[in-house]
Amino acid sequence: MQTTTLSFENMHNHGELFANLLRARRQSFIVRNKWNLPEALGMEYDQYDTPASRWVAVHHLGEVLAGIRLTPTTARCGIYTYMIRDAQRGLLDSIPSDLLYEEAPVAENVWESSRVFVAHNTPQRIRRRVHASLIAEMMRSARELGAARVLGLIPANWPRWASRCGLDAKAAGRVMTIDGIENQCVDINLTGNLH
Repeated sequence: MQTTTLSFENMHNHGELFANLLRARRQSFIVRNKWNLPEALGMEYDQYDTPASRWVAVHHLGEVLAGIRLTPTTARCGIYTYMIRDAQRGLLDSIPSDLLYEEAPVAENVWESSRVFVAHNTPQRIRRRVHASLIAEMMRSARELGAARVLGLIPANWPRWASRCGLDAKAAGRVMTIDGIENQCVDINLTGNLH
């Protein structure tokens, strides 16, 4: 099992990994969760998959087991910035605008985590290890990118596994049901557990 952080600068070094990540996202979000999201060529994507973002993939022999997208809160592409902020600004119909307790940050040292998934077909016996690898790589990559905090919209069961994965996280918004799944914004502090 490997963990790789992809960017537009390095994805050419990793063969089909980026395409496989988008295929796994389609399987998780469109096929399994039945979310109405853009897709093409068997891949899920949206307006936040730009050169500003990074993608963390846990993979084995070409199969993507889990993934996360990281986007700087300073990103801009047309009218869009980052998913949580754009939802708060009322630009996204599928996510309530009252998802955060406070105004969405725009800061060099804050990144957003979105499109978090562990593939449905990831064997149960390795799911905990896959999830831990995904979170560890997300934290490592975010720190390397200059993040002190990561703001994420994730499944609301995060308190069950956050401490196990070494996350210093707190609720940043209310629990919301989005397309039948309970989600919540969390604020992850990356400064407390630096090595």
